Amino acid sequence: MNSYKHSVVLDVDKCTGCTTCVRHCPTEAIRIIGGHAEINTDRCIDCGECIRVCPHKAKKAMCSKFEHYLHYKWKIALPAPALFGQFDGLDDVDSVLQGLRDIGFDDVYEVAKAAEIVSGYTRVFLKSEGIKKPVISSACPVISRLISLRFPYLKDNILPLLPPMEIAALEAKKRAKQQHPEFSDEDIGVFFISPCAAKVSYIRNGYGDYKSNVDVVVSLSDIYFLLLGAMKKNVTPQVTSEAGMIGIGWASSGGESSAILNDSYLFADGIENCIQVLDSIENGNIPQIEFVELNACIGGCVGGVMTIENPFIAKTRLQTVRRYMPVSKNFLSSDINFVPDSFITDSLPNYVPISRLSDSLAESMRMMAKIQDLRKTLPGIDCGACGAPTCRAFAEDIVRGLSNDRKCVVLEHEKNEECEADKNDG
Repeated sequence: MNSYKHSVVLDVDKCTGCTTCVRHCPTEAIRIIGGHAEINTDRCIDCGECIRVCPHKAKKAMCSKFEHYLHYKWKIALPAPALFGQFDGLDDVDSVLQGLRDIGFDDVYEVAKAAEIVSGYTRVFLKSEGIKKPVISSACPVISRLISLRFPYLKDNILPLLPPMEIAALEAKKRAKQQHPEFSDEDIGVFFISPCAAKVSYIRNGYGDYKSNVDVVVSLSDIYFLLLGAMKKNVTPQVTSEAGMIGIGWASSGGESSAILNDSYLFADGIENCIQVLDSIENGNIPQIEFVELNACIGGCVGGVMTIENPFIAKTRLQTVRRYMPVSKNFLSSDINFVPDSFITDSLPNYVPISRLSDSLAESMRMMAKIQDLRKTLPGIDCGACGAPTCRAFAEDIVRGLSNDRKCVVLEHEKNEECEADKNDG
């Protein structure tokens, strides 16, 4: 039984069974059955591609509403750096931070600040002896889950540092308890303002055996509309930002890589591009580099499905915002040569063999032979009309007993034409 809690869900009433999502899913997790899409929860990595491409808006990301959690006595906002790229004409992040306080948050801890801290400890980690390189960033939950499903040999390459969101949650709670010792853990609510569905799933499920310190996940798009009214007030905001260019840069693809302050890195965005890079690393077809940053969304976190603005426009806006910021407000001392235990996680994703046909090797080989034989009888045009993304996937569904009454439309059409021809000849 699958215990992984997903954030990407289907609205059956809106789904027309058009197969657009089937053809774009990078892990072949979607089938059209009974006239609408069905998501295989074992294969889904919550990348949000189906949400992005669905022409009928039948897929959506499930997260919480801020107004449903006002019972916390102390509410802390953790704004993702991508939030600052959503506003036209923004030249001061303090305006957004003030706006978050004005809409009901008691405190704000910038994830960008935590990103600068993580960048510093990443530089320390890369100097460690005996680590497996290239080190793959753990910041994008989609990539970590993808590795656990398809690239088991790369598990040890994942950076064993908690992502900035988690560091921000830990530090925010610590600060709240120092300032308000009268509050219990239950009184303090940490709200992460998320740009993507994958981070919602990460918080629900944790990272390996690690459970998240974030209490509530709210959509960046929901908070954006609340902020619009609050930020229209002609009030000079308090100067409270604790982050610099490096932290804000994490919102865009390449921002984390540039923060390691050397040229031995590679970064890619878009889930298909990321899969190609992971394939190259696994096959050894990659230059000698130290660090790899992969973002499932085009453009990085600014391209998340829960954002508002076009990712390229948001990235341009962030360049303007960063122009007036210091490089970093959280540089580590050059004397630090170790990573604190509280920043390290030993809970790496466990390999889940989604492509395994059977626990028995003999049975798996028998099923594989049947799949290959059946595949030869199919047209090989991968049209998706059968409800599967490829003819190979359709053949596997049949052998696994998952095809139900689905048929190859092309073959059925050819059979019907042959029958008509026989009738005419007769």
